[in-house]
Order: sequence, then structure tokens, then C-alpha cells
Amino acid sequence: MPYKFKRNKCFVLLALLVSFLIIGSHELSAQGKNSKKDLENRKKRINEEINQINSMLKATKASKKNSLGTLMNINVKLEKRQELINTINAEIRVLNKEIVHNETESDKLRKNLEKLKKEYARMILVAQRNQDAYSSLMFIFAADDFNQAYARLKYMQQYSGFRKKQANEIVETQTELLAKLNTLKLQRDEKNQLLGNEQIEKRTLDKERNEQEDVLSELKKKEKELKASLEKKKRDAIELQLAIKRMIAEEIKRKADEAARELAAIKAKREKEAAERIAKEKKEGGKSKAPPKGKELAKDEKSVPNSKPVLNDAAIALGGEFSSNRGRLPWPVEKGVICETYGEHEHPAIKGFMMFNSGVEICTSRGAQVRTVFEGEVTGIAISPTGGKLVIVRHGEYLSVYSNVGEVFVKTGQKVKAKEVIGTVLYDEEEDKTSMNLQIWKGQKTMDPGAWLNNAR
Repeated sequence: MPYKFKRNKCFVLLALLVSFLIIGSHELSAQGKNSKKDLENRKKRINEEINQINSMLKATKASKKNSLGTLMNINVKLEKRQELINTINAEIRVLNKEIVHNETESDKLRKNLEKLKKEYARMILVAQRNQDAYSSLMFIFAADDFNQAYARLKYMQQYSGFRKKQANEIVETQTELLAKLNTLKLQRDEKNQLLGNEQIEKRTLDKERNEQEDVLSELKKKEKELKASLEKKKRDAIELQLAIKRMIAEEIKRKADEAARELAAIKAKREKEAAERIAKEKKEGGKSKAPPKGKELAKDEKSVPNSKPVLNDAAIALGGEFSSNRGRLPWPVEKGVICETYGEHEHPAIKGFMMFNSGVEICTSRGAQVRTVFEGEVTGIAISPTGGKLVIVRHGEYLSVYSNVGEVFVKTGQKVKAKEVIGTVLYDEEEDKTSMNLQIWKGQKTMDPGAWLNNAR
């Protein structure tokens, strides 16, 4: 009898172990799904960007096939294609981990099933030996007393119940094993499909690299005139930054002058009120002592800053809201890709020729509209040294600058909302490219817009 109860305890422990393994496998599977979902979303986004670039390349004129605009789009497409291949590889790695885990779990389930079947077979064998009703009754009546007889009866009932439970557990384990094997088959099929897609993308990448080489070789033939053009663009870009700084400085001065005029008006009003009060008291025969000069103004005086404009409480709150949306700002065009990143980088066509971008260049389709990235106030509109117009929108202590704008739909002082259309993107006939430049400023310092835009890479 002690042996029977000991074995019963072993079966309970085994059942708990199987339950733990099942729960653990479900949790791991859920984690894998989340990771796979992120990768699938990334893959979808990259494919959309590649389609957008293909659409822009398709619109390229036959006579402009070897333009800088074409090269820029091809370069971006190559980066996106490589990113797509890397994402597919990441998906394969996730699947490999899941497959290994599921194979391990399947092996454990198989071994557990074999154990359960052997135990169940032994139980059936014992039951067959004692299936005679007379033998069962004899076992009960052979007890020394009533308590022992009752205990034997309960044991036989529990043994019968446990045998049924064991049979159900075998069926459940078999069902789970079959489900696990089916999952493995689906995962292996998915892996094979991903491997096939990876090979297709690699062949496409090789083809696009050849296309890039063709454009580069054509552009190198006119490297001299290209360098001269790029030097001019470099100077224009520097002039653009100086122009933006001047506009910001003028705005700061204007705000400071407004604050100074407001302070002077308050001061004049207080002095007039003080003079009227003294005159009235003299007339009534009373005595009055004028307050020390400037004492009443102390609480209203504001220092005029040199590096940032005077901001009211609403503007300060707006700046805080803008700052909290870092990485979540909408794009300044409905559809586009970053074809030139922030900071210093080598020109794609001329080796060793360094360019600096104070913002990000966003390539888009002809006829695209420029949208604001956040609510604010239009504080400046001017002709851009790089061509087209530039629009400055203030968001508290932050500014967003949109250059290479064709037609402008807003005016200085106008309040705008997020995603509000403020103009059109200018088309560059020479480079056969439609692009705009977005800059983010804090005070008089530029920041990387790529870190502020939603899903920017």
C-alpha cells in the first residue's frame, strides 16, 4: 500500500511538471509573436518606402535618367533594400529560436507520453488481474476491522478515478504533441518562404547596385561641372543657415522691443497715476510721499533676453508639449523618404567631397504639399538662398523650418495646426528631383529632425 501512494504522488508531480512546461511554452510563444509582429510591421513600412521610391524613379524623365536626383533615390532604395534583407534575417532568427524551442518541447512531450503510456499499461494489467468482482470483495472483506475495510474501499475508488484521469492526460498530451508538430511544420514552411524571399531581395539588390554603378559612371564624366555646382550649393546652404539665424535674431529683437515698449508704457502709466495722486492730495490739503523711483515697477519689470524671445506662459507650455512629442511628430509631407540625413556626410557622386545638412532632405513626388509638424505660429517667410521659399513656424522655444517650398499658403503671424498645409514642395528641373528640407531649431541651435519624426530611419 505505501508503494501505491508513493506512485500516486509521483504522478501528481509529473502532471505539475507538464503543466509548467505547457505554460512556459505559451509565454515564450507570446513573446515570439510580439517580436515577429514588430518585424512584420517594419518590413511593411520598408516595402512602402521602396514602392514610394520606385514611383519617384518611374516619373523620372528619360533625359534625366543619370541625374543626381536619380542617384539619390537609388542610394536610398539600396539602403532600404538592405534594411529589408536584415529584417528578413531577423525574422528567420526568431523563427529558428521558436523552432528549436518547439522541437525541445515536442521531445519532452514524446518522452512524457511514453512514460504515461507505460504507467497506464501497468495499471491496466493490475486492473485485469483484479477485475473479478469476487476478488475485489474478498480484498475488502479480508480486512481486520471496519475501518480497514472502509480504507480499502476508498483506495479502490481513488485508484479507479486516477486511472481515468491518467487516460485523459494521455489524450491531452497526444493532442498537444500533434498541435506542436503542426506548429513546427508551419514554422518550417514560413522559414523556407522567408529564405526564398531573402534570395529574391538579394538578387534585386545586386541589380540595383549595377544600376547605381551605371548612373555613377555617367555622372563622373561631368565631375568638373558637377563639383562647381556642388560648391555653389554648399555656399547657398551656408547662406540659408545665416538667413534663418538672421530671421530668428530679428524675431528675438522684435519680441524684446515689444517687451521694452510694454514696460515703458506701464512705467509711464504708473508715473502719471502717482503725479495725479500727489496733485489731488495737495489740493485736498493732505501730505503724500512719492514712492521711490522704480519701486512700483519692480514686480512688472522683465529682463530682455539676448538669445531667446520673450515667451508668455502659453508659448512656454506649447514648447513643453512639442518637446514631449520627440520621435512622434508627423512628417512634413504625406508620403516621402529621407534621402539626405542630418550632419556631415560624403556626397554620393564625388568621393571625398563633404556636404553638411542642418536638417533632413525629404524626397517626395511632384505636386506634394508641405505640412506643419506641430501647431504653432508662422513667424517668418522669405526667399531661400537655395531656391524657392522658406517658412518658419514657432512652437514655444522650438522652431520648425521648411525650405525649398514653391507656393506658400500662409502668412506671417498666422496660427497653424499640426499637419496643416502651408505650401507645395518645389521641383528641381536640373536634378529632376522633388524634395524639401526640414530643420528643427531650439533657440539658435539646430537639432536632428530624424530623431523627432515618427518612424524616421
